[in-house]
Amino acid sequence: MHDGKERMWTTTIIISSSLKSYEIAAALENRSHKVRYSDTLESGSIVFSLSGVAFLLMDAKECITVAEEIFLTKIEKFINIHQNSFLVLSAPLHGPEECNLMSRIQQRFLGSNLRILPVHNTVNAVDLMCTIAKTTSKPNIDSICYRMIATKAYIIEQSPVWKTLQKIKLNTDSVSPNSEYQL
Repeated sequence: MHDGKERMWTTTIIISSSLKSYEIAAALENRSHKVRYSDTLESGSIVFSLSGVAFLLMDAKECITVAEEIFLTKIEKFINIHQNSFLVLSAPLHGPEECNLMSRIQQRFLGSNLRILPVHNTVNAVDLMCTIAKTTSKPNIDSICYRMIATKAYIIEQSPVWKTLQKIKLNTDSVSPNSEYQL
């Protein structure tokens, strides 16, 4: 039951020490999360430990101005370490250059566990990261799975096809073993 109040969701977040003085670290701390800094985490990385999701923050303009192999190597190292990985690609405007960059990254890592999140600013990035981390953490993921199963069952039960099959009482007993059409 919903009582109108939603409990504030908090978790432990491990942030690369390279982001310590950045706005994004302060924004996560301001949401009452337990923030820990790590010197061993890949530069620009944020890991939500309970949900197992990892985010690599990169500035699109920086990627465009450096040699492609530099940022591709960094992304590859990141996805080899983190199974559930997201590249948070930040740009105030995602124009043709940024779209071309995302396309090259997608082509390079096609079939991998990397997902790209284009964001415009810190608030946008924090909102997306927290939403993804929250929905993939226990007990939220269990609740979502339960609701999906219940919804599927409801749709099947309310389906006109299902109702028609029930009306004609079509079941495995009514199908002859020698029938040309088997269920």
